[in-house]
Amino acid sequence: MAIPIALTGTDMIGQARTGTGKTLAFGIPMLQRIVVPEERDFESLSKPGAPQALIVAPTRELASQVSKDMSVAAAQRKARVVTLYGGMGYEPQLDALKSGVEVVVGTPGRLLDLADRRALDLSHIKVLVLDEADEMLDLGFLPDVERILAKTPELRQTMLFSATMPSAIVTLARRHLRHPVNIRAESAEDSTTVPATAQFVYQAHDLDKPEVVARILQAENRNRVMIFCRTKRSAQRVSDDLAERGFSATSIHGDLSQVLREKALKRFRSGEADVLVATDVAARGIDVTDVTHVINYECPEDDKTYVHRIGRTGRAGASGIAITFVDWADRTRWKVINNTLGLPFEEPEETYSTSEHLFHDLGIDRSAKGRINEPPAPVRAERGSGPSWEERRAQRSGQPRKRSRTRNGGQTEGTEAGTGTAPASSEAPTVVESVESGDAPKRRRRRRRSGGGGSSDPVSAEASS
Repeated sequence: MAIPIALTGTDMIGQARTGTGKTLAFGIPMLQRIVVPEERDFESLSKPGAPQALIVAPTRELASQVSKDMSVAAAQRKARVVTLYGGMGYEPQLDALKSGVEVVVGTPGRLLDLADRRALDLSHIKVLVLDEADEMLDLGFLPDVERILAKTPELRQTMLFSATMPSAIVTLARRHLRHPVNIRAESAEDSTTVPATAQFVYQAHDLDKPEVVARILQAENRNRVMIFCRTKRSAQRVSDDLAERGFSATSIHGDLSQVLREKALKRFRSGEADVLVATDVAARGIDVTDVTHVINYECPEDDKTYVHRIGRTGRAGASGIAITFVDWADRTRWKVINNTLGLPFEEPEETYSTSEHLFHDLGIDRSAKGRINEPPAPVRAERGSGPSWEERRAQRSGQPRKRSRTRNGGQTEGTEAGTGTAPASSEAPTVVESVESGDAPKRRRRRRRSGGGGSSDPVSAEASS
């Protein structure tokens, strides 16, 4: 529906469920309208090598994926595509821009940075695409998008694609698009979620969730699984816990560097890891084949987040399973999501790792346990290798503390070996000689007070006389 209209150069608003192929809907017309170096018209351009098409994406992962899809589609025309986003070095991106490109894919922050440095020239853009525009609104990128649009020519083709259309995005479209054609790939009565995705909602306790997830990962026909968490810390904790239980899991969240995030996503795509635990940074546009299960480990914030999360499965006509955990504190939030999307899960069923309906709903073997590997056996000391920790502790508690030196490091006089206490038969003159001679270091002396308030220490009395 979009390609014939976009080929004419008309501004367009495209709205469809996630996973229905929006990338090539704007990518193919964009590649058809640009001029590549092998064509005769290339030298007649006002600035050959300057970007002619711009795609703005909200996240680095989405920008990287769109760029890969565009590179595959551009191979026939030999159009040059460059990806610009933060977290990576400037030098390769600057070198690519200097050598000349036709299509630029990037995130708002890095695009503005390079444009302000005058390394990126946006004054020759013919086609501009805002992908996942509603996510840009949620992430607070709309002011940056406005600045980017101001740097492009007014007579350009602008296409806006999104799964949902909040009022702020509608206002943006009215301000910057000229008589746009609105294309909706489904009727108004259709649900925003993919029909081929089976949805299950369980009310689960937070302490029991790791056990429930471990059993879900042993369900029949399970391939790749994506688990979504609300915070970066919980995502890393769930990933580490699953790895300790024997599952091949990796994680993507904001605390990881861009290199580690790309490495984790590469492991997931290649099948080296079949479980990806992520925050909502991976909920937008990440297209990985054979994702059979999506687990909302924590209840989504709103209905749009829920739609994009479960949209990672059931893509391109395939079937999938979406499982959502609702804690007791999230029941009100879930009711709002349920009523907004018209789902039949207003009262989620209370579920534990031993619940019979959990095994029945998801096709889990009744013998499945919480881990697939044996926990490491505790290290025990062999006989003859010395006392155990408990024995050493008992020995220390039964003996007085050994101290044979004074505070300034000198040896104490007249102490019993191994006790550090002065003997009862110690004589005062011996101590007096030590004090008068000055050879031995001073030590702290005890003083006893007499009834009149004076000191009864024989050493002090004789020394003062």
